Amino acid sequence: MKNIFTALLMTAVLCGSARAQPIEKLADKLTEGVKDRPAIKLAVLEFPYAGGKASDGPVIVQERLTTALAQNNKITLIERGLLKKVMGELNLQASGAMDEDTVKKLGHMLGADAVVTGTLNDLKETETEINARVVETETGKILSAASANVEKTWKDTAVTPPQPQNFGAKPLVQVAILLDTSNSMDGLISQARNQVWKIVNELVSSEKSGSKPVIEVALYEYGNSSLNRETGWIRQVLPFTTDLDSVAKELFALKTNGGDEYCGWVIKDAVNELKWSPKSDVYKAIFIAGNEPFTQGPVPFQDSISAAKARNIFVNTIYCGSRQQGVAEQWKAGSDLAEGDYANIDQSAQNYAITAPQDDKIAELSNKLNDTYVAYGSAATGKMAAKKEMDLAVRGAGGSMVAERAAFKAAAPAAAQAEASWDVVSALESGSVKRDEIKTDQLPDELKKMDKKERDAYIDGKLAERKKIKEEINRLQTERKTYIAQEEKKASGVNTLDKAMTNTIRKQATKRGYKFAQ
Repeated sequence: MKNIFTALLMTAVLCGSARAQPIEKLADKLTEGVKDRPAIKLAVLEFPYAGGKASDGPVIVQERLTTALAQNNKITLIERGLLKKVMGELNLQASGAMDEDTVKKLGHMLGADAVVTGTLNDLKETETEINARVVETETGKILSAASANVEKTWKDTAVTPPQPQNFGAKPLVQVAILLDTSNSMDGLISQARNQVWKIVNELVSSEKSGSKPVIEVALYEYGNSSLNRETGWIRQVLPFTTDLDSVAKELFALKTNGGDEYCGWVIKDAVNELKWSPKSDVYKAIFIAGNEPFTQGPVPFQDSISAAKARNIFVNTIYCGSRQQGVAEQWKAGSDLAEGDYANIDQSAQNYAITAPQDDKIAELSNKLNDTYVAYGSAATGKMAAKKEMDLAVRGAGGSMVAERAAFKAAAPAAAQAEASWDVVSALESGSVKRDEIKTDQLPDELKKMDKKERDAYIDGKLAERKKIKEEINRLQTERKTYIAQEEKKASGVNTLDKAMTNTIRKQATKRGYKFAQ
């Protein structure tokens, strides 16, 4: 009996060793890459599924790899309880990718030299691939990397999607637009500049908790050989801004030139450089458009998109060409990994725009709206001049663009907020300045000469006039949108940037608790 028991025990031990062997080999390969770093201190993170699947696997692999690494007495490991506490303080998801800045913060707070991170990928029902790497916290440099296939001994968990949270009365939307400006992309840029207000107006038509959202837009260009090779031929044109006129101005200024299009790199830059809100109920989205393979460049798109997902940022890909070609060049794979949308557009439809019968009247009201501005502050002269310059540029682009811009200014709280620093009417309208806070010396000379009663009456008149004009523009815009929707059905074969983005915006913003008028 004793011999049988001993045999069974040995069998169990051997089976357990065989099952653990791939993890131990993985640990050996990872430590081989840091053998010249004596007494290195490591923090082992959870290993999320590349597609974000809910499972016990991320924690189980974290625990097994921690145990295997602990066999090496030259390595110091951060205790899991401390790791969890610090990640909570940094408001980080335990199971998710991190950008370089976050890794650096985590390393500093833990006193860790490097973090061990990676992803899981099921090869079949009973087998999972682990891709792991050791990342130096100070530099973000990958010190070692390895992979292993292990038996899948855990279960995936079905979870109820989290309900959108409400963090206050001012809902926020953040959208980063990444445009390929290499040769042959003039059509894409033309569509972007002509349709930017139409795209944003889709968001303006939404509401959350009874309030219109504040909309921030950022702009990047990539793939242009006129840019710096060292930074991947990538340029942040604008950080997040509520000033859509500045976005349009930069779009009008973009020029194309040949280059290499590094999608993974530009997504990485957008995730790391922009000031994304940490709040989970904010609609945060990246839209990247181009026409070369999504796999180009030294930064794997999988890593960049995983970092975006860790911050609750949707990544949507738009291929300028045939749908199947985009699929073959991995654009759909990128959006699938990000749980975003993939679309293809016809960038040759540069001048595609529907002229609505309301356009002329809205343009007329837009001119009247300009008469309600009252210069305020030292920046007012330059801002007024820039506004007039944009008025002329938009007018030259056609009535449809004029109408969309006017509709944005009439409906979006962000429009008044952006102009509040140089227009006293917008300052009062947005609530950024109270009546008794207005500085007389910052007003135009004709208002300085008035007494307080006369000044108040003049400004009140401008506020009332603006309100009336905006109400009329909003009414006409509602009619106009109905007309355009009917006309677009007749031209359903034309795939353009605005269609690709507005369809996605509606679907994804709804997941964050925004409601759209039907």
